[in-house]
Amino acid sequence: MALNVTLKVVIVTGAGSGINYSFAKLLLENKCNVILADLALRPEAAELVSSYSDGNTTPRAIFMLIDVTNWKQLEEMFEMAGKEFGHADIICPRAGVFEPPTSNFWIPPGTGSSSDLPQNHYASFDINLSHPIRCTQLAISHFIKHKTPGSIVLISSVASQFPYIGCPLDTASKHAISGFVRSLAALEQPPNSNVPPIRVSAVAPVKKIQWLNSEKDQWVTLEEVADVMLSLIRTDNYKGGKNKARKVEELKDPGPQGDGLTLSAGAKGVEEIRTRLSDPSWGQYT
Repeated sequence: MALNVTLKVVIVTGAGSGINYSFAKLLLENKCNVILADLALRPEAAELVSSYSDGNTTPRAIFMLIDVTNWKQLEEMFEMAGKEFGHADIICPRAGVFEPPTSNFWIPPGTGSSSDLPQNHYASFDINLSHPIRCTQLAISHFIKHKTPGSIVLISSVASQFPYIGCPLDTASKHAISGFVRSLAALEQPPNSNVPPIRVSAVAPVKKIQWLNSEKDQWVTLEEVADVMLSLIRTDNYKGGKNKARKVEELKDPGPQGDGLTLSAGAKGVEEIRTRLSDPSWGQYT
């Protein structure tokens, strides 16, 4: 199921910054055509697109303005891939948020800065969970339609195995993503000749968040995560280097181990939650 990525067409959501900017950059360096789908591009991402925007050369980068909570716009990504390149080969639905004040379990709907109440659902789940699931559905359909093998790379987190009270919505979504990926493992061995082999995989990096202490804690860099993501596509060897990457087993996985698991400033997050809950009116709105 390993794919030679050269000249392959890749759709990457959330590519305007962070891990997926690094992934998009690495893909272009490996001669992939890339559609960077996001609400905006940070300066370095805009420069990247500009550097690969010549329509007469390969590889080529295209920026597509998209709101990943809009399923119609997700469909339009695949239409864009068809129009510009014939079809897509690799999908990475990475756009995500880390429990922002507008959609945060500890800021209930209708209180504080939360914007969840008018929607009657959590925006964090729309972005972090519903969007990659819907993208995966669309990708499977796209690969079947074009009779081409495909690869789908999702982003989970160490939170899927190492929960933390400071971010329960994010933790729940990452547990769900990990279970979702495991559920689709059989697609790599398709049920019949009408379905091409499709690899669905994920990386689960440690996040650099406000509760980490940069002097004590360790985490993988964006570039290291991008390297592992690329290896999920083009090799059958999931092992990484520096003792910072490991294969997560489908069943009976021992869980995260070694460096990168400490949360030295985590007590600050817990204390913040206790302070919120000490208010008798927590969670109440009129």
